[in-house]
Amino acid sequence: MTGTSHRRRLPGRLALRRRWVPLLALLGIGALGATMAVRVADPESGTDGSPVSAPGAPPPPLTGHSLSGTPVDLAGLRGRVVVVNLFASWCGPCRDELPLLAETRRRWTSRDLQVIAVAVRDSTTAVRALLAETGAEELTVLPDPAGATAVNWGAFGVPETFLVDREGRIADRATGPVTAKWLDRHLTPLLGIP
Repeated sequence: MTGTSHRRRLPGRLALRRRWVPLLALLGIGALGATMAVRVADPESGTDGSPVSAPGAPPPPLTGHSLSGTPVDLAGLRGRVVVVNLFASWCGPCRDELPLLAETRRRWTSRDLQVIAVAVRDSTTAVRALLAETGAEELTVLPDPAGATAVNWGAFGVPETFLVDREGRIADRATGPVTAKWLDRHLTPLLGIP
C-alpha cells in the first residue's frame, strides 16, 4: 500500500515540476533580458561608465552616407547647430514629427542649422516612401539598419532628438516627439536668436 501511495504522488510531483520549471526559466530569461535592455538604453552611462549623449558631453560619432549617397560626418559640422533625430517609418509619432523637422530645417538653414535624421532599423524603401509622404525629402537621412547608431547615442527608442551646439557638444535631448514650441525654445539660444 505504501508503494501504491508513493506512485500516486510521484506523477503529481512530476506534473508540478513540469509546470514550474518552464515558468521559472521564462522568468529568469525575462529578468536577464530586462537587465540587458536597461543597460543598453541607459543614457546616463555607456558600457565603460562614461556619459552617453548627456548635455555638455561630446556626441558619439555619427558618420556614413546619406540616402542620396552624400558623405556625412557630424564632427565636420562643428560651427553649426545640428539637430539629430532618430526615427523609423514604422513609428507613428515619427511620421507626425518629420514635417516639423523639415520645416525647422527650412526655417533656420540660413542660421547654419543642419538636421540629420537617422533611420533606425528600417529599410531604405520604407524610409524613402515616408519622406515623400511627409514632404521631408530634403532632410539628410543616414540609414541605421541594425540600430547600432541609436544604441551608441544611448537612445531609449524612436523618436528621439538631440541638439548639438556650435562647439560640438550635446546641448539638449528630447525623448519622444518634439513640438514646434520645444524646438523654438531650445534652438533659438543656440542659433543666437533673441
